[in-house]
Amino acid sequence: MELARMSSNRIDDHTDGMDLIVWVNRWLMECCGDPFSIGSYVSWRLGPVDDEFLAVLPKEEIVAVVATTGGHHSGLSDDMPATRGTVAAITAVRCRYASGAKADPCILYPVAGSAVLSALDFADGWTPDLGELEFVGYLVHLTVSQ
Repeated sequence: MELARMSSNRIDDHTDGMDLIVWVNRWLMECCGDPFSIGSYVSWRLGPVDDEFLAVLPKEEIVAVVATTGGHHSGLSDDMPATRGTVAAITAVRCRYASGAKADPCILYPVAGSAVLSALDFADGWTPDLGELEFVGYLVHLTVSQ
C-alpha cells in the first residue's frame, strides 16, 4: 500500500487511488463531525500528526490527522484544500490513562503501548469505552479521489 506523507500542513502529491491512514479525534466527531461508515465519501481538511493521543499508537502507520470536518478547529490556513476520498476501513482506538510522574499527579495521560484496536463499520464519535480502556478516536483508511 502506497501512503502519502504530510509536509507543511498538506498531503504531498496525492492522486486518485492513493491510500491514507488518518486519525479522527473523538472530541472532533462529538463536537461537529458527521457520522461515516465504510464506503462513505468524505471531504476532510487534513493536518500533520502531532496529537498526544497518538503516543499510544505506532506513528509510522498514521500519515495525517483530520483537522476539521466542518470549517473550524483546524488552525490551518483558510486556503487549505480538502482531501476527498472513500472510507475503506475504520478502527476504533481505546487506551488506558494514568497520572504523569513528572507533572501534576491529578492529570491523566495516555499510557504508551496500551492501545486496543477494534474494527468498526460505522463511526459517530460515541463509541463506548471498554472497562478501563477509554475510547479516544478512529484510525480511518481513506482511498483518495479527486
